[in-house]
Amino acid sequence: MSLTNGPGTSGHLITPSDLHALLREGAPVRLLDVRWQLGKPDGREDFAAGHLPGAVFVDLPTELADPGATSGGRNPIPPVERLQENARGWGIRPGDTVVAYDDAGGSSAARAWWLLRHAGLEDVRVLDGALSAWRAAGLPLETGPGHRPEPGDVTLRYGAMPVLDADAAEEMARTGVLLDARAPERYRGETEPIDPVAGHIPGAVNAPGEGNLGRDGAFLPPEQLRERYAGLGVTDEAPAGAYCGSGIHATHTVLALAVAGKEAALYPGSWSEWSSDPDRPVATGEEPGER
Repeated sequence: MSLTNGPGTSGHLITPSDLHALLREGAPVRLLDVRWQLGKPDGREDFAAGHLPGAVFVDLPTELADPGATSGGRNPIPPVERLQENARGWGIRPGDTVVAYDDAGGSSAARAWWLLRHAGLEDVRVLDGALSAWRAAGLPLETGPGHRPEPGDVTLRYGAMPVLDADAAEEMARTGVLLDARAPERYRGETEPIDPVAGHIPGAVNAPGEGNLGRDGAFLPPEQLRERYAGLGVTDEAPAGAYCGSGIHATHTVLALAVAGKEAALYPGSWSEWSSDPDRPVATGEEPGER
């Protein structure tokens, strides 16, 4: 079957029905279960309670980040050698279709999508509608700890996706559109439960990630996503970037923009890195602040 033009797909997403069809055909598909939440970072218990058949659990804090790093924010990008080792442990081989999913609308699965795309894999997708859509379609689940596949032999190299450091994010806020994917109250600086300082990068525009999804939990159609981000100033002419608290949920914004046909850069260090530097300016309130 053709994924590129299949119903409900965008080249970055895949519907439960299309994924199920691929699995029934015996296509080379690697399923990554990336369940993670701020308040419940270890999703192994949920994985054991029910996961897609053949899926491998991916521990976001240790496999999609570098917990030993001393810079780069709370969830810095892992060294590519470590990501490659992990990807081979997930069974990924050249030419595989990789599908990541979670149970939170794709907000953590998008981290796997972005990292693997950044590392050179071309066919990486997020399950549209997440695990709830798979369940709603009446499709099967497995229980238990799962089984590790035969090791893969994929070779990874970073550089395929645009990336911002703190200086480039500051410049993006002045000359393009820098999107802050956090909740409005954190953007405004009314609360900050994790990072050292409350507020946002001056010039950044608030674009909470929840706005990328419809009531059914699936991504909005491309034309609606284009309309949403056009209203926030994202046009074909203006470069765009995204950040969040620690570089996780902002990948959801980059994914949404990719679905809409717009390339956006990610600031992986995000607010956790920015707010740790006392020399970086901070804005508060509804407005973006000085650009």
